[in-house]
Amino acid sequence: METTHRVLIGDSRELDAICDESVELVVTSPPYPMIEMWDELFVELDPEIGRALDAGDGRAAFDAMHAQLGRVWDELERVLVDGGIACINVGDATRSIDGSFRVYPNHARILSAFESRGFDPLPDVLWRKPTNSAAKFMGSGMLPPNAYVTLEHEHILIFRKGGERRSYEPGADRRYEAAYFWEERNQWFSDLWTAVRGELQELKAEELRERSAAFPFEIPYRLCCMYSAHGDTVLDPFWGTGTTSLAAMCAGRHSIGCELDPGFADVFADRVESVPSLSRSVTRQRLDRHRAFVAQRRDDGNSFSYDATHYDVPVTTKQEREIRFYGVTDVETDRDRSTITYRTRHEPIDSEELEPERVPDSN
Repeated sequence: METTHRVLIGDSRELDAICDESVELVVTSPPYPMIEMWDELFVELDPEIGRALDAGDGRAAFDAMHAQLGRVWDELERVLVDGGIACINVGDATRSIDGSFRVYPNHARILSAFESRGFDPLPDVLWRKPTNSAAKFMGSGMLPPNAYVTLEHEHILIFRKGGERRSYEPGADRRYEAAYFWEERNQWFSDLWTAVRGELQELKAEELRERSAAFPFEIPYRLCCMYSAHGDTVLDPFWGTGTTSLAAMCAGRHSIGCELDPGFADVFADRVESVPSLSRSVTRQRLDRHRAFVAQRRDDGNSFSYDATHYDVPVTTKQEREIRFYGVTDVETDRDRSTITYRTRHEPIDSEELEPERVPDSN
């Protein structure tokens, strides 16, 4: 199996290089309106935002920032296939402007924006993120009534384009091979994720560090597995350090990323070197967790009715039998002025490669 991963250096408000209805899944985390680290970017996109902030008009700035994001949402509506899924990771913002402290509900504004474009909202996910400080309060500290709740979660908003679920041809192998384990389904499709944490990373340039807000690899990887099959195309219009592309490579999906700042492409060139080992590490972790689940179920007196076809493990349901993991064996790179293309070759990871690691006999 081969997959292709394109990085477009340019403005995601104009995704002319992507054909209509050619993307099955969007996984992205946009710049969050009214978070100060993104002010400069939004002002570059629309100088009126800077004037509103300088005038202390937070509401006007908030509206104008979301108007710029709305131009990207228009493009997503165009490039997504009917029944395609868009997953938007976003956090709300708290900020004092002109002496007034308030929350700016980014998740609510994006929900409204997608509904107005005809998307169907699906149940979303909350995930806890690490706080920036050991102090767990804002406002008046221990004195009522003027303390404020600390924002310690982000939203993964999930939308479907069109009113019907996308279907694959009957018996499509790539869909059955991309199945997830029963216990993964129970964990991943919960509306509260507590086992993922925000990703801290080192970037070489101070400017890149200030403009990066990478989210944990686990999030785009889960979403790729949940809402696409092998060979589908995943788009991230706010590509950043390329975490979504890394996840797509490891999951056996094609990907497209769009990034305004070309400096991030060099960061990704370093990250992509780890993909062959990362794809196998992720697979081993999934299978090791499944083996632990099997052992616990058997300890509890439960049995299994099915066996996996490609791996020496039992599974809970018939749909899991054809699960197959693919590891990246090689990555090739082509680059021109505005597009970088990575071609990854994948091979099935066999059962022997994923046997449990054995502790040497001390004797």
